[in-house]
Amino acid sequence: MKAKEIKLLNFLRQSPQFMIPVYQRTYSWTERECRQLWDDILRTGKDNQVAAHFVGSVVYIEESVYQVASQPPLLVIDGQQRLTTTMLILEALARHLGDEEPVDGFSARKLRDYYLLNPLEESDRRFKLMLTQTDKASLIALVGQKPLPQEESLRVVENFEFFERLIADLGDEVAPLCLGLAKLMIVDIALSRDQDNPQLIFESMNSTGRELSQADLIRNFVLMGLEPAKQTRLYEDQWRPMELAFGQEAYGTHFDGFMRHYLTLKTGEIPKLANVYEAFKAHARDPQIEQDEIEALVADIRQFASYYCSMALDPNPAGRLGEAFRDLRELRVDVAYPFLLELYHDYCSGDLHEDDFYEAVRLVEAYVFRRAVCSIPTNSLNKTFATFGRHLRKDRYLESIKAHFLLLPSYRRFPQDDEFKRELKLRDVYNFRSRSYWLRRLENHERKERVPTGEYTVEHIMPQNEDLSTRWQTDLGPDWQRVHNEFLHTLGNLTLTGYNSEYSDRPFVEKRDMRGGFKVSPLRLNEGIGTLERWDEQAIRARADKLANLASNVWSAVYLPEERLALYRTLPDRGPTSTFSIADHPNLTPGSKCRPLFDAFRKEVLALNPVVAEEFLKLYVAYKAETNFVDVVPQASRLRLSLNMSFQELHDPRGLARDVTNVGRWGNGDVEVAFSDLEELRYVMALVGQAFERQMGNGESET
Repeated sequence: MKAKEIKLLNFLRQSPQFMIPVYQRTYSWTERECRQLWDDILRTGKDNQVAAHFVGSVVYIEESVYQVASQPPLLVIDGQQRLTTTMLILEALARHLGDEEPVDGFSARKLRDYYLLNPLEESDRRFKLMLTQTDKASLIALVGQKPLPQEESLRVVENFEFFERLIADLGDEVAPLCLGLAKLMIVDIALSRDQDNPQLIFESMNSTGRELSQADLIRNFVLMGLEPAKQTRLYEDQWRPMELAFGQEAYGTHFDGFMRHYLTLKTGEIPKLANVYEAFKAHARDPQIEQDEIEALVADIRQFASYYCSMALDPNPAGRLGEAFRDLRELRVDVAYPFLLELYHDYCSGDLHEDDFYEAVRLVEAYVFRRAVCSIPTNSLNKTFATFGRHLRKDRYLESIKAHFLLLPSYRRFPQDDEFKRELKLRDVYNFRSRSYWLRRLENHERKERVPTGEYTVEHIMPQNEDLSTRWQTDLGPDWQRVHNEFLHTLGNLTLTGYNSEYSDRPFVEKRDMRGGFKVSPLRLNEGIGTLERWDEQAIRARADKLANLASNVWSAVYLPEERLALYRTLPDRGPTSTFSIADHPNLTPGSKCRPLFDAFRKEVLALNPVVAEEFLKLYVAYKAETNFVDVVPQASRLRLSLNMSFQELHDPRGLARDVTNVGRWGNGDVEVAFSDLEELRYVMALVGQAFERQMGNGESET
């Protein structure tokens, strides 16, 4: 490695050409980073006391094997964003200056011949900077002053136009800009392919202003170590089509999430979003995946990426499957994608019939929506869907899906009709998330001629105004305030209309009979309202019953005959039934020193969640949801706890826990915590809570 400080413009002038390898990310700076660089340049140019301004490093491989030339291009592995942005500023400045030269060396001709172009070269070698794919064509068009390509790079073009506006605002006062550009300094870092490891260097760097995404790191890991010909082929045949499928904007915002879902499906573990790259490296280096199989791995990723794009990104989905995916997107059921990716793959492979696939997607939608309506905590959904595939019997595909939904434990349950309809009628659904979603689904259920509900607004039939008119008070009865408070935002009182402003707070009969009123409304949600004489508690309750029954069909419950469900019931082999009790633990007898500590601890653990169960065993006491998350060994004057999680996952700022991995002991897990003072209970429960949340599957993203 060779490093030296150099002025950025001198660096551009001395170097024949910079080439961005295919494994590098595309140009990604936004207006925020461009504005920061612009402000730094102007501030530096206006201050005579500042001799230079450092803008970071440019790291490149000095000797290229990509082409034979007396002066081969420099392969940039860090610095693309700064180089590209500087080129855009220089081109915008050149167009503004024309033949003028307000500062020595700054005219249109000199800027182009020194820093933007190699005037004696032809074809691609004529340009100082060669980007990749769409970025390449757009930058060449700008610097070559040619029409932009039909598929232009959004970032390149938007940022160029941004700098054009800023320079135009300067008018004739461009000297500070020129002087600031002349003062920019970088660290010029040249690597030798034979002596340096570009991959390790790439991983250790974060570009100024915008960190490398997990997608950037994964693409680099996959491609950088390959031979150049294979590298280019793999990128063009596999990786580039993925980028195009996502689109320029969505690739940057969705690819990391997709890879998280893909790795969850493949490994059964849910990586944190910030650790997707590390999880991918571990997966790619799995002994079962040989180095020469990397191409097959990338092809597999591309295939699953196509499924993901169809489900999560398609703006104009076609057919009933596309419609079902759109509903999932609006409901924001991201946690289900690992499971849905497996279903989509089996559907495309012919192992899952389209009818069954469609019904399975609708069951996922109903499961998530019903749980949300019933206010069931979402922190177990990640794990539910991450492990769902383990329970599939693909010779009885849809039946096994239904069976698993029905056999989920209480805190992961699929709410059945009684619970769902009861909660739906009572809760505030106006302030419920995805309000437009559930109204649209109710209106358009089994309707071939779809109503564009987005063109309508939500109408409170009984107005929101707390100062109700005398007519409304009379209609609602002597208990009108209670009715208003209790039913205002509930299912029975909400509908859709295109006449919201006209309705305003009018009495019900006026809303019913006016032009565009409920009597003539074409919306199914308004059926029957126009026949009523008054709108009161009885009418609201009756309509809520009607809509709740409709909702139970829109978001259908899961059902299997008991004789079929019995085929999937498996009781875990727990060995002999436990006959132990608290009396079998001598350190927990009444009056013992440890008993008050245990009683207080036991109360806190059982209060974590109704699903927590307690089991007394011979030598310890187990607390479990699905399996043990904490085991307690009562000792003479203290409690010794075993937390069922890895030591590395525990956040323990006080250092109370110790790592007992591979140490023989009673209890489950790799973390041991001992305490003897009630003052420590609150902190200890924070540690126990982490083990419980881990078992419940509490992840980063939820619905």
